[in-house]
Amino acid sequence: MKIFNTLSGQKENLPENRPLRLFVCGPTVYNYAHIGNARTYVSFDNFVSYLRSRGIKVSYLQNITDVDDKIIKRGLEESVSPMEIAGKYEKIYHEDEKSLKIDSVNKYARATDHIPEIIKQIQILIEKGHAYKIENEGYYYDISTFKEYGKLSKRTAEQAEDATSRIDEGVNKKNKGDFALWKFPKSEVGGNKNGKSFAIINGEPIWNTPLGWGRPGWHIEDTAITEKYFGPQYDIHGGAVDLKFPHHEAEIAQQEAASGKKPLVKIWMHTGFLLFGEEKMSKSSGKFVSIRDFLKMYSADIFRYIIASHNYRSPINYTDQLAIEAGKNINSIIEFLTKISLVKKSGTPQIDIAKYEKSFIDSLDDDFNTPKALSVIFDLINEANLKIQSITKKDAVSAKKYIAEKLGLFKVSVKMPRIPLKIRLLAWRRKLLRNNKQFAKSDLLRKKIEALGYKIDDTPLGTIILKS
Repeated sequence: MKIFNTLSGQKENLPENRPLRLFVCGPTVYNYAHIGNARTYVSFDNFVSYLRSRGIKVSYLQNITDVDDKIIKRGLEESVSPMEIAGKYEKIYHEDEKSLKIDSVNKYARATDHIPEIIKQIQILIEKGHAYKIENEGYYYDISTFKEYGKLSKRTAEQAEDATSRIDEGVNKKNKGDFALWKFPKSEVGGNKNGKSFAIINGEPIWNTPLGWGRPGWHIEDTAITEKYFGPQYDIHGGAVDLKFPHHEAEIAQQEAASGKKPLVKIWMHTGFLLFGEEKMSKSSGKFVSIRDFLKMYSADIFRYIIASHNYRSPINYTDQLAIEAGKNINSIIEFLTKISLVKKSGTPQIDIAKYEKSFIDSLDDDFNTPKALSVIFDLINEANLKIQSITKKDAVSAKKYIAEKLGLFKVSVKMPRIPLKIRLLAWRRKLLRNNKQFAKSDLLRKKIEALGYKIDDTPLGTIILKS
């Protein structure tokens, strides 16, 4: 299997003959997650689901940023502890994952549970001359000491200097692009806190460490966490494309400088934006659709179909029409599966499922091309529809099983609807009327069935009933 590596700019083979170690940047838990966030998490859930279906073992690690300026700000606004804010929205995040059928992550690691690992890595960077102290501000990474800074985002040192990462706007930095590793408290700690390892001062959570009282910067938690669970090098790092710079660039600088080993990861995978009105969906801009609001209108199957129908690296411009079209496509598959369930003919099979399986696997093995894989399913449906009069019951059973299994990799359910007895009785009465050529009365029953939310389709194989 080949995956596009952002670092090299080329498709590269996944490592073989051992379990894969995958890390994906998790949420900052201060607000409801939106469907732009979910685009990344569903994409990697699909990716891991496919790998495991091929017998490849994957250890999937995700961090939880539960200490951050945004969390502190939210806590002050709501007059509650920042830890309460983080706990509340972490719980909501996991609930939203469950609602979207995301279940492939093996380990979630909170930043606040890894303070010792964070401190250890910062101390190594200080000892090796990659970090420096600014009084009353904190410890910062000196990007001028890492000559390859910018290699992931393809920025020169000068271009890298042209941006600062969030919460790193210190005025006394050596270089504009230097980023915080450890942030000193904004308020005096005061009082006798000897022996205490944690405190909240004016809404800011801080830890007592060999570096002094403070809290971690944004970037350092990821490398401290991945080094603990995966070591200084691992296989795949995933995340949304907007994290490529400066966040992922900072991770490379931290870990490769600390360990002296490169590359930090073999393959960098980045998902494209989910746009909202041609703009990047984001909580800070207020232009977003939360996962919960989406699921009030549409199903998880519809969202997962949208994600699978786009290449993971391509942008998606979200509109309600996109969701409506996804629903129609799912319904058309269900309609087909319902129709071929009527096939009773025996004989020699007419459809070569193995041919479609090869195309499906080839599509996903080529940079996880899910839209092309979905098109293989529709190619099978088209062939079966063209041969509907000649296919056998064995063809029908094989096609139904194959389609459900392949869509199941993307966790899109295509179960045939359970039709209530009342609707089935109305359909039976309509059939009797049609057999007696009482078409006007049968049409009235059709309209009654449609008014109840169902539709009748008279196919060459017989009549089927579907939810409208």
